[in-house]
Amino acid sequence: MISNWAAAAVRALRNTSAPMTYALIALCCLIFVLGPASGFVPSYGTGDALLAAQRAYFHRWGVVPADLFAHPAREALTPVTALFVHGSWIHLLGNMLFLYVFGAMTEERLGRVEFTLFYVVCGYLALLGYALANADSAQSLVGASGAISAVLGAFLYLFPRARVTSLLPFLFFLPLRFPAWVVLPFWAALQWLAAGRAAQGPGVAYLAHLVGFTLGFGYAWVRFRKKKGPKGGLGRAVVGDGRATRVRAAPATVPEGENQP
Repeated sequence: MISNWAAAAVRALRNTSAPMTYALIALCCLIFVLGPASGFVPSYGTGDALLAAQRAYFHRWGVVPADLFAHPAREALTPVTALFVHGSWIHLLGNMLFLYVFGAMTEERLGRVEFTLFYVVCGYLALLGYALANADSAQSLVGASGAISAVLGAFLYLFPRARVTSLLPFLFFLPLRFPAWVVLPFWAALQWLAAGRAAQGPGVAYLAHLVGFTLGFGYAWVRFRKKKGPKGGLGRAVVGDGRATRVRAAPATVPEGENQP
């Protein structure tokens, strides 16, 4: 039965236009469910035992800036493993929603292999950038937000006029559609403002978002700047019949970011 399910999953990934996006989402969800933060594995215990297991788990697989620079050879891969670890259900679902909305079209433009390398490398550098700015911190840093922010940056350059549905808290969460060139810079500005107010300690690593977003936009600009459309930009994603593709759904403008348990 398990083999049949696995074969069906592989066939589904092969038949989709963005298999790596969906594979990354599935992998992050699987790792979370099997970890102590999900609450699904009784062997981690309850109460204080569960909290201790979560702290040890995040410390083992997340980025601890002080450890990373004190033992670089031993900790060199933690910015990769941290991309697949999340601290809570809200943390996981917020990140995966952003990846689902913006990842598929970006992967279609970059291609499967390039998109995967782009995701991992930009995510690694985003977490490393945060660690450099907080080199003495002993807090664990986990989550895919740095890599997903890079996807947002690339999406902004590739599809600036794609329509994005946003839920704005100050407008009673009414779903409104705006072009990506409005929504994503607004999101980046919020990260910038939040990063300036963030104190060291548990919370959201907004600086990792900014580093990832900048890397993603910069990579797309370098990679595609010579492939301009008829109006001098890559503003529209075009499907087979020539119609512009629209992003049909998107999360609120401020996602759940890197979690530092």
